[in-house]
Amino acid sequence: MNEQLMTVLEHIKEKYQEKAMAGERNYINVDIGKVALKLGFKELHDKYLDREVVVVLKKPLPGMKVRIDGRTFVNYAEYASGFAVPEYIARNANIYFKNYTANDSMILNFA
Repeated sequence: MNEQLMTVLEHIKEKYQEKAMAGERNYINVDIGKVALKLGFKELHDKYLDREVVVVLKKPLPGMKVRIDGRTFVNYAEYASGFAVPEYIARNANIYFKNYTANDSMILNFA
């Protein structure tokens, strides 16, 4: 299952890498469980539904935005530039990561 989780995280990275940039304030959440189901990993869908990858955006998206305290992201792991997950998910995927440091305030974009 670790390989499947790694596959899902890599798929998310590939899909959003053109929009991502570490260090910015605006971000979106991508549901790991929903992506896992699209890739055919039902067991991962059940386990990781409503667990999300933080994709830090180069520029804001149009639409509603909500300011979030950066301390929300304590114990998050950055597994690629601009992509972060809760640390336990990175450990479950057995992928290389570094500690994620968010800005003092972040802006969640709803597309």
